[in-house]
Amino acid sequence: MTSAISPPAKFTRRFRARMRRYGRRTVLALPAAAISLFVSSLPALADLKLCNRMSYVVEAAIGIDDKSATATRGWFRIDPAACRVVLQGALTADRILLNARALGVYGASPIPQGGNDTLCIAPENFIIAAARQCRTGQTPAPFTQVTPTQTDDGNLVAYLAEGSEYDDEQARLAGIQRLLVIAGYDAAPIDGVDGPKTQAALSAFLKNRGLSPDIVQSPNFFTAMIDAVQSPSATGLTWCNDTPHKIMAAVATDDGKAVTSRGWYRIDPGKCLHPDVIGQPKQVFSFAEAVDGENRTVKLKDKPLNWGGTKELCTRESKFEINEQGDCGSRGLSPIGFAVVDMTGGGKTLRFAMP
Repeated sequence: MTSAISPPAKFTRRFRARMRRYGRRTVLALPAAAISLFVSSLPALADLKLCNRMSYVVEAAIGIDDKSATATRGWFRIDPAACRVVLQGALTADRILLNARALGVYGASPIPQGGNDTLCIAPENFIIAAARQCRTGQTPAPFTQVTPTQTDDGNLVAYLAEGSEYDDEQARLAGIQRLLVIAGYDAAPIDGVDGPKTQAALSAFLKNRGLSPDIVQSPNFFTAMIDAVQSPSATGLTWCNDTPHKIMAAVATDDGKAVTSRGWYRIDPGKCLHPDVIGQPKQVFSFAEAVDGENRTVKLKDKPLNWGGTKELCTRESKFEINEQGDCGSRGLSPIGFAVVDMTGGGKTLRFAMP
């Protein structure tokens, strides 16, 4: 991922006299939680760190705003309970801005993209010097203003945290629990609290993947877990994207009482993903669709490139979890045909390929 980057010279000349107008706390809503960016005053000379106290591996982009120019840079990957230096050395600016997203393994990003500033980003690692006018390959994204806290060593830090207000140890354990659940192991609830259930799920995961218990304390453990989640599994449902396009997918489960549909999950080209199918449902359904860089449906000979079936269930364009099916249109929802997934044997891998 992107290493720490010093501010462009044309910005640092102007930024050395202006960081002094902040004192508010910025909160972005999460489902059943919130991201909190704890803020105070910002001095002129310091490194800037972002610290992740969420149960998600995140990628962050920052914006440096001056009266005459605005630059953005990203992506900085940050594991739960880890910190990352995103700016080094002298920094003075009118404003510091942030955009954060969870990795695609979590499905539709649980971090809502809100903010009062719209700046340009790119899909891969980037530095954009003029970030208010997007060019080819760049897309606009909302950024939120933040002011980091000064630490005892004179540096600056901003925390990304959920409403659960995990400390570092709890955030790391909750992050492990969340990836275990996605990988098909029963580590719920995701609460950052250790116990026999979490330990049993973790032991089974390590054994099935041929990993040593020592790796749990390794700085690379989240990378190992994500690699496992993005590879086919003998348990649960696995989607694998064998196309050159990004795929957005949805899953539905029938527990005998109700059918629940859930989406959207992003599956990058060449990657696999395990949707969070909870419990032992009587039936599982799947729908997937290839999209372009603007999230528009990819078409081949005027036909959408998708993988579905005849079971009509409700969806919506944004992230969703819908427990009541039927009359989709009258409720402002979109009906889509899902395919029945044969889960005989305890596991199923669906591979999406070009026709």
